[in-house]
Amino acid sequence: GSACRSMLGGFVQWQRGERPDGRDSLAHQVAPETHWPELRVLVLVVSGEKKQVGSTAGMQTSVDTSPLLKHRAEVVVPERLALMMRHIRERDFEGFGQLTMQDSNQFHATCLDTFPPIFYLNDLSRHIIALAHRFNAHHGCTKVAYTFDAGPNAVIFTLADTVAEFVEVVRRSFPPAANGDQFVRGLPVGSASLPEELLAAVMTEPVPGAVRYILH
Repeated sequence: GSACRSMLGGFVQWQRGERPDGRDSLAHQVAPETHWPELRVLVLVVSGEKKQVGSTAGMQTSVDTSPLLKHRAEVVVPERLALMMRHIRERDFEGFGQLTMQDSNQFHATCLDTFPPIFYLNDLSRHIIALAHRFNAHHGCTKVAYTFDAGPNAVIFTLADTVAEFVEVVRRSFPPAANGDQFVRGLPVGSASLPEELLAAVMTEPVPGAVRYILH
């Protein structure tokens, strides 16, 4: 699935197919890369360590042992996939963001439902999740959306007008250890002045050096 989705730009759906030789396992472009120009992706890199359980081996164990994964694959994912494609086509960030976070949470619930359980998230991952929810609660809507694959690094979806503010919140929550000038990499990010009420709503005790860098 991951390989064929990478063949096309924009938003891409994997159609699994049914043939044993995989010839009908194809990628379908839901929308081109020009469809939602305001959408941005931030990757908060917290760890470069090798995973204790690889994603391929972990998924096979989940297939063999997790009743939740079976329900997810047969019932939840088809419904959510149709809903997600609608949110993308309508450029509905509120719906897109909430569903992104809910699906990430359920994926990691299946990891816990696996026997023996698989732990891809760490304490810092959960810290970022809580930060995102506090940030959204302060604004009264979904401004940022997290998702995690088989690892602790956070992928954050947001819109262009929120990038600078959220990056500054992350910088203050996880002050760079020694790479302040290289903390944000990729596309440039402007500076942002944070209102006192935002800081009061989202900030907890800073964790210096916890986020190694941000890819934009």
